[in-house]
Amino acid sequence: MVSPVTVVKSEGPKLVPFFKATCVYFVLWLPTSSPSWFSALIKCLPIFCLWMFLLAHGFNFLGASSNARKIFAGLVFSALGDAFLIWQEQGYFVHGLLMFAITHILYSSAFGMKPINVTAGLVVTAVSSVSYMLLYPYLSGPFTYLVAVYIGLIGFMGWRAVAGLQLANDLWTWTKLCACLGAVLFMVSDLTIAVNKFCFPVPHSRAIIMATYYAAQMLISLSVVECQDAGTARKRA
Repeated sequence: MVSPVTVVKSEGPKLVPFFKATCVYFVLWLPTSSPSWFSALIKCLPIFCLWMFLLAHGFNFLGASSNARKIFAGLVFSALGDAFLIWQEQGYFVHGLLMFAITHILYSSAFGMKPINVTAGLVVTAVSSVSYMLLYPYLSGPFTYLVAVYIGLIGFMGWRAVAGLQLANDLWTWTKLCACLGAVLFMVSDLTIAVNKFCFPVPHSRAIIMATYYAAQMLISLSVVECQDAGTARKRA
């Protein structure tokens, strides 16, 4: 297993643009009441940097790893979702929801179906069910089933990420840990969005949503770097 020190040394420099772009977003803190293409660019900029992070590993890396391609595609749809949500008050919330639904399908496929880990599935199902039951009284019209489908998709993605982290059997890597933490943070971010939009105002909701969201996307992007590490190890062998 690759040591954390090696990971920081090899991947840290490639993530510097992402950290800078994230800082720019939080420093500018453009008002959401005045959506513009500039505010959309600033919001999407950290995700663009994650595109570049994966591309920095080389086109051969993306070409050889289907999981990396799926994560990259998920980041593309995430950027589209971010852009749509800039204009959510103008009627584009559902469009953003659709983009992120596709993102979760791609991420789920990248995380794979092995191991099954029924226990993790039951825990995530319970959390997802409770979340929907709490939201249900506040939902109306098409959102009653749209939110249910979305929670099912992000819950499935969370299950597949958590299932890969087998701490009890010591069958884990730092990349699987990244996938697990990233998925959990994504769920926290989206649940905060839902509660803030449909139920009641959440204090500092925007800061919570964006901090957990950017961290989630970074960790999920890191989760596929193992493919390159494994390939390098095989070549050295």
